[in-house]
Amino acid sequence: DWSVKYEQEEPVQPRYEINAPDLYIPTMAYVTYILVAGLVLGMQDRFSPEVLGIQASSALAWMVIEIIVELITLYVTNIQTNLKTLDLIAYGGYKYVGIIFAVLLSLLFHKTGYYAGLIYFSISLAFFLDNVKSLFFLLDCANVEGADFASGLCLCGGFHSILSLLNLLNNWLNP
Repeated sequence: DWSVKYEQEEPVQPRYEINAPDLYIPTMAYVTYILVAGLVLGMQDRFSPEVLGIQASSALAWMVIEIIVELITLYVTNIQTNLKTLDLIAYGGYKYVGIIFAVLLSLLFHKTGYYAGLIYFSISLAFFLDNVKSLFFLLDCANVEGADFASGLCLCGGFHSILSLLNLLNNWLNP
């Protein structure tokens, strides 16, 4: 069961619900990613505090850009969802877990290990995010009069919702 439990129309707190998004894992993964990047740069004799700062800043900037694009997409397509901005940040931060393992695999198996790890974790993350995020969107389409569910895509109000396709594209391109 991938759904988030609700209590009086509010999601249950993460400490009581295993499927509730929280920022602990994404935050720790972001910090660990910066530290692992510093380790790899040090092993390649390219480490400097400035490079580590640039790595942290660029990762944070891309995360902000990703969230802004998701919010603009939700606004432009006029999609009503229960996902809040912090939920999007939490789900978007899970990509760092896979990137950490891909970088660590590159230490052992060089480019082959990096790309194999990146492909594996990209597929895993896409599967996870597709199962989790789609619940928020399909839930809202179920409340629309005349909604139809065909091929797993939500058809709301007589037009094909591009939300499922955008969600799937975002999940596959996330890492």
